[in-house]
Amino acid sequence: MSHRPSSGLAAVSTALLAMSRHLEVRDVLKTIVASARELLDAEYAALGVPDDHGGFAQFVVDGVSDEQWRAIGPLPRQHGVLAAMLRDARTERLADVRKDPRFEGWPSAHPDMADFLGLPIKDGDETLGALFLANKRCPKPAGGCGFTEADEELLSILAQHAAIALTNARLYERSRELTIAEERSRLAQELHDAVSQKLFSLRLTAQAAARLVDRDPARAKGELQQVAALAAEAADELRAAVVELRPAALDEDGLVDTLRTQIQVLDRAHTAHVTFDSCGVRALPAAQEEALLRVAQEALHNALRHSGAPRVAVSLARRGQGAVLSVTDDGRGFEPEAVRRAGRHLGLVSMRDRASGVGGTLTVESAPGKGTTVEMEVPGG
Repeated sequence: MSHRPSSGLAAVSTALLAMSRHLEVRDVLKTIVASARELLDAEYAALGVPDDHGGFAQFVVDGVSDEQWRAIGPLPRQHGVLAAMLRDARTERLADVRKDPRFEGWPSAHPDMADFLGLPIKDGDETLGALFLANKRCPKPAGGCGFTEADEELLSILAQHAAIALTNARLYERSRELTIAEERSRLAQELHDAVSQKLFSLRLTAQAAARLVDRDPARAKGELQQVAALAAEAADELRAAVVELRPAALDEDGLVDTLRTQIQVLDRAHTAHVTFDSCGVRALPAAQEEALLRVAQEALHNALRHSGAPRVAVSLARRGQGAVLSVTDDGRGFEPEAVRRAGRHLGLVSMRDRASGVGGTLTVESAPGKGTTVEMEVPGG
């Protein structure tokens, strides 16, 4: 009789749901291994993702302590039964892996294994990895028990869903890489257009001051004051770029904590006092959270760079099923229609596009000498 703590459809459902909760490849691999070991009541489980050089790019185990794993040594090579599984893309169910003619031994610190069940995880014709279990926990008189045909069928079902989860995780990580690359490209262009020009102006102004030191000290002093001002502006641009380079980490931290962290950084980096307040906000669809974050960043950038405000207040509050973001400064303000006619949008077009792209709305209220308020509302999900 098996000691399995759970069985049947409920156990399979639990395992599949556990795999679907994660997006990072490493987390998905660990969940697959743990789910397989628990579902088939095995003492050990492992999953290896092959590289192109006869080894494994990743190798995740369950049932082995961290101390044991360190004592075992380097990751295994693709040899013996593991190599056969990857090469032939077929299931291996063995009463005693040590008696198989392909068995080539293992390191001295490796746990002893007998009955073995392994199969490849495939996406079409591509082998994504090799999943295997060892030492089924059950009575074994005279070499009995071990993994059954039913166990093999169950693990095959799990492997098919594992392939989907692993493929999705890889696509997710790839999309994040592309997003980061796009953001870096955009920031590089901004740095070229803004910071580089300021640094060039700073160098020319410093050269002019050096020429004036002897013959016109008063003018030289004025030029040096301009150098200081240009240097401060360049520093502000660089600080803003550093904040933009920090990953939003919305999946890990959520919108509220991500905004709070970024605003704390801005408050330390700028002379303006920047505050944040939130009230009753619940999780929103991912696209809406990202749009809110980006609009907040753009509105903060405008306020800190252009308004001359001593104070900037950011708030995020629940409204119905959705949320409303407000970024308010007490700076010099502007005439929105005049800015539009002059072709200087201060990112307003981009913010409105982000809002409308997720079914939200954006309003901007400002007047000369009256400060500015940018408000974005999203409907939730």
